[in-house]
Amino acid sequence: MAPPLLVLQSVSLTFGGRALLEGADLSVSAGERLCLVGRNGSGKSTLLKIAAGFLEIDGGSRFLQPDATIRYLPQEPDLSGFDTVFAYVEAGLGPLGDPYRGRRLLNDLGLTGEENPKTLSGGEARRAALARVLAPEPDILLLDEPTNHLDLPAIEWLEAELKGLRSALVIISHDRRFLQNLSRCTVWLDRGRTRSLSRGFADFEAWRDQTLEEEERQSHKMDRKIVAEEHWLRYGVTARRKRNQKRLSGLNAMRVERRQRQGAAGDVRLVASEGKISGKLVVEADEISKSYGERLIVANFSTRILRGDRVGVIGANGAGKTTLIKILTGAEPPDSGRVRLGANVELASLDQGRASLDPETALKDALTGGGSDFVEINGERKHVVGYMKDFLFGPEQARTPIGRLSGGERGRLMLARALARPSNLLVLDEPTNDLDLETLDLLQEMLADYKGTLIIVSHDRDFLDRVATSVVLAEGGGRWVEYAGGYSDMVAQRGFGVGAGPSAAAPGKAKAAPAPRAEKPAAKPRLSFKEKHALETLPARMEQLRKEMGSLRLLLDDAGFYARDPARFAQTSAAFAKYEAELNAAEEDWLELEIRREEVGG
Repeated sequence: MAPPLLVLQSVSLTFGGRALLEGADLSVSAGERLCLVGRNGSGKSTLLKIAAGFLEIDGGSRFLQPDATIRYLPQEPDLSGFDTVFAYVEAGLGPLGDPYRGRRLLNDLGLTGEENPKTLSGGEARRAALARVLAPEPDILLLDEPTNHLDLPAIEWLEAELKGLRSALVIISHDRRFLQNLSRCTVWLDRGRTRSLSRGFADFEAWRDQTLEEEERQSHKMDRKIVAEEHWLRYGVTARRKRNQKRLSGLNAMRVERRQRQGAAGDVRLVASEGKISGKLVVEADEISKSYGERLIVANFSTRILRGDRVGVIGANGAGKTTLIKILTGAEPPDSGRVRLGANVELASLDQGRASLDPETALKDALTGGGSDFVEINGERKHVVGYMKDFLFGPEQARTPIGRLSGGERGRLMLARALARPSNLLVLDEPTNDLDLETLDLLQEMLADYKGTLIIVSHDRDFLDRVATSVVLAEGGGRWVEYAGGYSDMVAQRGFGVGAGPSAAAPGKAKAAPAPRAEKPAAKPRLSFKEKHALETLPARMEQLRKEMGSLRLLLDDAGFYARDPARFAQTSAAFAKYEAELNAAEEDWLELEIRREEVGG
């Protein structure tokens, strides 16, 4: 077996008096596909910088094979000092690099290479940095949140590009689907130490939960043992017998271990402040259109959003997702068509750019609006420090200026602000940005429990699959199409993803015009697998329920049944009512599916 290309062994590092890494290990072999996971603030990015050779360590060792090449993608690439994007990419090639490959990657990513780095958006800077690290085809690629600021076409393109590389990969990402599709082994950084799983991210979460449960059992055993030893110390030692010093020192050692033992990191507690119940109809749009000069953003789009719907909005950057939401929520009028909001709609929103965060504002004032120490959640006043703890902020951070918070902390703060406002219509623009996987889990659970209506802009395919009941996709040229289900259902109905298919544009560029679609019409929406299965099985299920009800009705029609056995009569009546409710629900489901089947012509 070939020796590893890169080895970090027993790495320790202290920041500001806090031990961030305590004996962390990392080994990367040729062609390995490894994901590095852990909570925000656990030190993942720091460990990756150490692997890249950019940080000195307090203890442990780092070894890189002398002839191995390595490239590192930071979360915030620095393009300063370069006149053009191509000059920045070319500088990362190395002596044997191919400039034509750099050009090809830039073109694939929607850039020409002649752009001025000073004028790039966050997404464009990320694309340039990706081209820079991919072009040399190094032995090891270290990627820190490579999908940040990328739209779905670019993410799907990047997945395909990485799959075709021979480079070893070490990836940090909050995008579950991205990690599942690329990783073959997992390193979990938890409380300063690493644990390895020789399987990809798809198996990680079950393994992590099992590991934490076993740790909890061991912790409980230690607590019980300490109680037993203390009981012996107090009552088992008499004046006629010397103290068992070895046993006493063992007890003291366990006490020290218990004091030093760190529990698993706390969880965010997400609760949305819900407003009054809205009407059944929340938003109705009829043939709406919107243009900016020559650019058509929305063309003759119609939709009905009902109470309880979870609508995902997806498409390339610049396609007009935010504009569409502003029109649907009444913040911006359409050029033509009509938008009607339902009764009692109370809107709360989370903006993608975090633009409403003044960097000089204290965290506490950002949550309360200033001049108060309390926030109101579902009609109950709660002290701001307690609310901060729900989002993993310490009391000492109450007066911390927002500008000093990390990206993950700013993301949690924006969620805290949005969820504190009473609402029955929640608009979330890129809510998953900078959130760790555990916080994403809790956000999904909160949204599942939210009784209002959701409109979500997201490039996270797994998040859309877990949350959305329908998705609205930008097809290009101002054309928007709504598909039932989540992202995977959309792909199944459409026949290909947003970054594939015969008419796909380059990543990051909206399609210029709908003309090609006039030659080849878009595929009609189709029933999902679940819907087809339900249509096939519901008739048999309804027939079975009718038979069960018929048998029970014969018993209940017996006039002397109640007199003979009141208890059994009550049980039979309850069973009949249960079957009747199930039959009514099944008939309604079947009728809705039949209507949908006729609508899609399937």
